[in-house]
Amino acid sequence: MTARILVVDDIPANLKLLEARLLAEYFDVLTADDGYKALSICENTSVDVILLDVMMPGIDGFEVCERLKTNPRTAHIPVVMVTALDQPSDRVRGLKAGADDFLTKPVNDLQLISRVKSLVRLKTLSDELRMRADTAHNIVLEDMLKGVDGREEVGQVLLVDSRASSQERIVRTLKPVARVTAMSDPQAALFEAAENPFDLVIVNAAIDEYDPLRLCSQLRSLERTRFLPMLLVTELGADEVVVRALDLGVNDYIVRPIDPNELVARTLTQIKRKRYNDRLRMSLRQTIELAVTDALTGLHNRRYLDNHLKVLFNRASARSRPLSVCITDIDRFKAVNDTYGHDAGDEVLREFAARIRSTVRGADLACRYGGEEFVLVMPDTDAVSAASIAERLRDTIERSPFQLKAAGVAINITASLGISSNIMGAETPEQLLKQADRALYEAKNAGRNRVVAAAA
Repeated sequence: MTARILVVDDIPANLKLLEARLLAEYFDVLTADDGYKALSICENTSVDVILLDVMMPGIDGFEVCERLKTNPRTAHIPVVMVTALDQPSDRVRGLKAGADDFLTKPVNDLQLISRVKSLVRLKTLSDELRMRADTAHNIVLEDMLKGVDGREEVGQVLLVDSRASSQERIVRTLKPVARVTAMSDPQAALFEAAENPFDLVIVNAAIDEYDPLRLCSQLRSLERTRFLPMLLVTELGADEVVVRALDLGVNDYIVRPIDPNELVARTLTQIKRKRYNDRLRMSLRQTIELAVTDALTGLHNRRYLDNHLKVLFNRASARSRPLSVCITDIDRFKAVNDTYGHDAGDEVLREFAARIRSTVRGADLACRYGGEEFVLVMPDTDAVSAASIAERLRDTIERSPFQLKAAGVAINITASLGISSNIMGAETPEQLLKQADRALYEAKNAGRNRVVAAAA
């Protein structure tokens, strides 16, 4: 696993020790001996994980972490605080500053490397989502980070713990920040997690007569719970279990006896991270939709038509099934813009698209071809049926006036339509569209407000 790790510590011996441990695992290591240098490196260099000392001259680790997490350019970098401070209040303060983890010196080698590897995997996922979203839609991270701190909405937490007393303590502790569903049966909990929108699963490592890591593995293997954060509750000294859990994809762990403030802080950190990644995925889905959707009318755009028509045409050819295309053009649309303005013209286009949607069948593909032209693709539809659908659409357009709120008037709109079918000798999708376009031209020349079918 290759990744670039930044180690920040004002004591040279500590820097050298951590650097040697990480280099032995083939990580690329950068070092800084104060907070200002660390911030400068993160601003100008790609960093995957930061190991950050707390007690440093100038600005301490808490302030460095806060600055990193409030800067949109560095907020996504995982931060592990490594310090000699061992009080629960110090861990909570670090987590509230935005740290992803908190390790106490002397650092256990297995836990350190496992933590780093786990955070590198998490950042790799986030980076991939961010890169795709950035490429597709120029996402502004500042906007995405607003309202994603895990505190605005009550989190949904699934607790898997076979001990009633332990369940009660955790539920009571998290009540101010999360709605907790507690379950004793791990297999029932697996189905519960798959069926409901949880933000976090907390698993007690001491489940009676059951291996808790099996549940963690199953949660990671299911499609619906693959990205669901997991927090493991373990006993002090259970290093082997912790290392195996992190390797399986468990996101975090907390050691008994549980400090309530630390449990709350770690829970909020995981909820925040999940909602951030959820927004990235949602943004990516929305971006894909934007790429194939006309923003004004909500219909598919020409790019989608060009690609999907090929699929429909080839499928119809392979199955020897009919396929018809209708191109429709709003009559005298330029006069609408010239008389009432472009806002009124946009209203006409939106209403025109709405009437198309109300007329076409579920299997039909409706697209805005450009300007005031629209295309309707009708699979498994011969020329006669296509003409009937086109006539119904023409009548829907003509029958009632278009209400123009921008101009405060109602106007009559008509449309001309040209249709073609693959049975008319078209050998490619492009030829099919050209035939329909010629038929539309004939409809315009013949007086508009009519349907014309391409000649066989």
